[in-house]
Amino acid sequence: MRRVIITGGAGFIGSHLVDSLLKEGYKVAVIDNFDPFYSPEIKRQNIAHHFGNPNFILIEADIRDMEALERSIKEDNDLVVHLAAKAGVRHSLSDPLGYEGVNIKGTLNLLELCRERGIKKFVFASSSSVYGLNSKVPWREDDTELKPISPYGATKLAGEFLGHVYSQLYGIKFIALRIFTAYGPRQRPDLAIHKFARLMLEEKPIPIYGDGSRLRDYTYIDDLIMGIRAAMEYEGSFFELVNLGSGWPISLIEVVRGFEEILGIEARMEFLPPQPGDPPQTCASLEKAQRLLGYTPQLSFKEGLRRFSQWLKKTLICAC
Repeated sequence: MRRVIITGGAGFIGSHLVDSLLKEGYKVAVIDNFDPFYSPEIKRQNIAHHFGNPNFILIEADIRDMEALERSIKEDNDLVVHLAAKAGVRHSLSDPLGYEGVNIKGTLNLLELCRERGIKKFVFASSSSVYGLNSKVPWREDDTELKPISPYGATKLAGEFLGHVYSQLYGIKFIALRIFTAYGPRQRPDLAIHKFARLMLEEKPIPIYGDGSRLRDYTYIDDLIMGIRAAMEYEGSFFELVNLGSGWPISLIEVVRGFEEILGIEARMEFLPPQPGDPPQTCASLEKAQRLLGYTPQLSFKEGLRRFSQWLKKTLICAC
């Protein structure tokens, strides 16, 4: 039975990964500090159905606290999937030191824990934000023109560099997954797809920063989990950077129009000035992900919006 540590395992991406692994008989230890960036209760609900499962362990700890990590991780483990982070480009502008502490020091603590405990595999959730203002799209992993424009993007890039150091010095196989905007059931409530749909259902205006032409490469959660699972199995090299996206950028206006069709509601859009830290577009080259991981996204954007809408409607009804 394989033993996996998942940091941030109660969050959106983490909880879906936990579901997938437990279903296949893995032993999973989740490390999460239930940061109040958004409701900790939402995150507890994400994993509540696993409480009582003998193969599931919840460790409430902060990855910045090395002593807590060393106390909590006592058994042998096969790999770490590091998803925990302070997330959000815009929020990192107002709290750069907080992002540095979690995303850099926390990552370093986990790499040190792997070194101490002999854990030889580390899957790191990086971000498309490391590309920043790179104008050469689609973005490729072998492009050295990385221009992050937020503290968040810079901390993710630092995490990749730390992983390279530990792969070279200590033989830890490190694969950094540059994740492009993930969406689907359990998505964070502050992100555009979740926010737009909820506000439309509540008959409230949607804030659009800029003219709505900003492009994002949206990745449905099932496809993303497929990519993470493939990265967990990858043994081809000691260090890799891999994009996980859809390869098809969608504008904000297209997102709104998609919801109008699916929800049968005409959106009221409130156009606001562009916000700093947001690149005008993101677009992933998937050639390397397909070659190394066999990663090929399966779900169309329209079908992803439909599945998300079904989940959100059900969630809002249950909350009433």
